[in-house]
Amino acid sequence: MTRGQVKRRLSVSWWQYLALALLPLFVINMLFGKSEPLLPMLAMPFFIAGAASMFASLRYFHPYKHALIATGKALDTAEEPAAWIALAARRRAALLVAAFPAWIGALAVFVGLEAVPLFLLALSTLVLFYLYRIPRQLG
Repeated sequence: MTRGQVKRRLSVSWWQYLALALLPLFVINMLFGKSEPLLPMLAMPFFIAGAASMFASLRYFHPYKHALIATGKALDTAEEPAAWIALAARRRAALLVAAFPAWIGALAVFVGLEAVPLFLLALSTLVLFYLYRIPRQLG
């Protein structure tokens, strides 16, 4: 597999994980956003939990960054395929953790979290995902 094919595959998987992160929030909000909240007093704790979950991503960014650097150093060597595989594995774990704010926002729809905080949780997920894009300089 060529480097271009690997980068395209990683790009497609990035979009797939972004859809996996954001679609539940939008679908649940569309289906249940107008219904009566179950426990409205939990709306603010859910928002705080969603915002705080962004910091869980910090633990995964450091290994991703090191895998990115290692992949850059391994280009045009025999270790390049293994470096791409390691980078993809690190990024996959990091993307799942980066989806937490949007997923908590999806659950918060049931307790009546308003549109602006839901948008902020979705935006924070999008910003975290942007950190895990494969840079153009790589390859």
